[in-house]
Amino acid sequence: MAREGAPIKAIVRRTALARGTVRRILRGEHADVFRTRQSSLEAWLPILDAQWTEGCTNGAELWRRLRRQGFRGSLRVVAEWATRRRRAEATELRQIQRAPSAKTIVKAMTTERDRLTRGDAILVASIEAAAPELAQARALLDPFHAMVRRDASQELDSWIADASLSLLASFPRGIVRDRAAVRAALVEPWSNGQTEGQITRLKLIKRQMYGRAKLDLLEARLIGAE
Repeated sequence: MAREGAPIKAIVRRTALARGTVRRILRGEHADVFRTRQSSLEAWLPILDAQWTEGCTNGAELWRRLRRQGFRGSLRVVAEWATRRRRAEATELRQIQRAPSAKTIVKAMTTERDRLTRGDAILVASIEAAAPELAQARALLDPFHAMVRRDASQELDSWIADASLSLLASFPRGIVRDRAAVRAALVEPWSNGQTEGQITRLKLIKRQMYGRAKLDLLEARLIGAE
């Protein structure tokens, strides 16, 4: 842009860079402007993590141990890392100690393991340790979802037998009452979605008239809307 005659002010406006940065670039200081600063701790983080896990949480002691292994950084850098690590662990501990809501538990327990955040993974591990029956119920959900996706109706009876002895007992009892319908839903290509959609539409029209519409008026509204 500068070679085309654009002034610095126009370049700043078009690139959203600071005026000083634009000046340094035009002077040829590309390496200094775009150089990414690397922390002196970058190469020593595995050693710090190992020392922390073993129980050494004092910043000064961690710095002395690193110095003996060749670290040339300052004490302040290591002390700040230890402070950040200590605060992060304290925050996670408070989250664990606080009783989560039922909604939070359900979300964490029904989310796929590889999609959990670090905090949610810690929460799930704590829940499973404190309430193993919840872990068992969660383990039963995955094969049920897989059975529905694969239309594997032959696995329905064995799943009902397993789930009947868990916290999900009320769910398989409902399936037993409608076993034929559930089995047909697994093997048949038909869907009840259209019927449910029309029922929802009918209820919406009735609510628009404050629930006072009778069958003849509802029929007129539905047929007139077609």
